[in-house]
Amino acid sequence: MKFQKVTVAAATALVLSLTAAGCSSDDGGDKSSGGKKVTIGIKFDQPGIGLKTPDGKYTGFDVDVATYVAKELGHEPGDIVWKEAKSADRETLLQRGDVDFIAASYSITPKRAEKVDFAGPYLLAHQDVLIRADDDSIKKPEDLNNKKLCSVTGSTSAQNVKTKIAPKAQLQEYGGYSECLTGLENKVIDALTTDNSILAGYAAQPEFKGKFKLGGFKMSNENYGIGVKKGSDLKAQINTALEKMVKDGAWAAAVQKNFGPANFQSGPAPKIGVVVS
Repeated sequence: MKFQKVTVAAATALVLSLTAAGCSSDDGGDKSSGGKKVTIGIKFDQPGIGLKTPDGKYTGFDVDVATYVAKELGHEPGDIVWKEAKSADRETLLQRGDVDFIAASYSITPKRAEKVDFAGPYLLAHQDVLIRADDDSIKKPEDLNNKKLCSVTGSTSAQNVKTKIAPKAQLQEYGGYSECLTGLENKVIDALTTDNSILAGYAAQPEFKGKFKLGGFKMSNENYGIGVKKGSDLKAQINTALEKMVKDGAWAAAVQKNFGPANFQSGPAPKIGVVVS
């Protein structure tokens, strides 16, 4: 009888421990698939690129790319912990080891490459403008002269246009892209400028469908890469995953899914390791 009592007690303890384990969760991740966790930095506020929705889901081109890469690295979607990677924090997140890699409209630049390594590029974006769908007055970058041009506070995009292309453009700085879009819709401003991928993501949202169009101007080259810690072996592994994503058609499908409604012309996938200046 003593042996039976010990067995029951042990069984009870085992059930309790399994129940406790089953109740654990990780903030920012999906329900666990039981595999090893991987923490990925993305934008939380860029529709079409990286967006955390009100119901706690994550959508966008960068999310699709990162999920594919994670799968190739041996992680199921449920193993992913998503972490917000604001532009000013990206290098710090990688250097401290807070994330395993970052896919967050992260343009490869020499200055950034001094601090972190980049896999890719996986998308070649360009500075462009978003205008109203019925506006035929802006057909080339120079037509932005005497137009009200919006960008977000702290961005260099609008200043680049005024300095290099349209010196008579009337710059309007708003607190966020959503404010620029409202102004564009209400004809308070004439154009919004930043990366075409970001513009396409906003324009593709259901509430804006059919209201805006891209100018189709290529005023700069923005090579989006996946950031990893300096010297990390992940760089080579991620490059292999990106090459496979292009080859099997998943890359093109992700472009169409996230940017298609805005008639975004991405062009072919960039060649891994080749940064277009």
